[in-house]
Amino acid sequence: MSRILCPLLFITITGTAPALDITSRDAWNALPFTTSELVLNPVLFVVIHHSEVPPACYTKRECTLAMQHIQNMHLEYKGWPDISYNFAVGGDGNVYEGRGWSQVGAYTPGYDKDSIGICLIGNWTEETPPQNQLDAAQELIQYGVDQGMINPDYMVLGHREISEVECPGDGLFAEISTWENFVEF
Repeated sequence: MSRILCPLLFITITGTAPALDITSRDAWNALPFTTSELVLNPVLFVVIHHSEVPPACYTKRECTLAMQHIQNMHLEYKGWPDISYNFAVGGDGNVYEGRGWSQVGAYTPGYDKDSIGICLIGNWTEETPPQNQLDAAQELIQYGVDQGMINPDYMVLGHREISEVECPGDGLFAEISTWENFVEF
C-alpha cells in the first residue's frame, strides 16, 4: 500500500476590517425614509458625534430603543425628515444603520454631502466610551474605506470642529484626537 502525501493549500483572505454586522433600519424598527438626497461616495470626511440623550446603551434591546428615541427626537423636536446620522454605534459593540452609506445626513451644514456621520450613543462629555464601542466605530470606518464608501485619505473630525456645539463631548473628543486620520480644524 502506498500513500500519496499532498501538501495542504491554505488560502487566507485578508482585509483591513472584518465583515461588519450592521443592524439594519428594519431590525431596529426605524420609521421609513422620507429623504432621498444621495451622498457622492467615497466621502472625504467622517464626523464623530455623541447622542448626549439618550444615555449609553449596553444591550441590543437598549440600543434598539436608543435608536428609536434618537429618530423620534430628530423628527418631532428638531423637525428633520429622519434620524440625522448615517450610523450609530452602541455600547453593545454593534453598529446601527441610520441614513446608511448613501443618504445625505443632517448634522453639519456644509459637510453633510461629503461626509459620513457616526454617533456613539451616550453622553461622552466626561467619560470615554467603552473600548468595544470605540473599536466598532473604527471598524465601521475601515469597512467604509474597504467598500469604497469612504475615501482612503479620509479625515476624522469631531462635530464641534465644524459647528458651534460641544459634541462629541470632551471625553470622546480626547479619544478621537488620537485616531489615525484625525485632523484639527
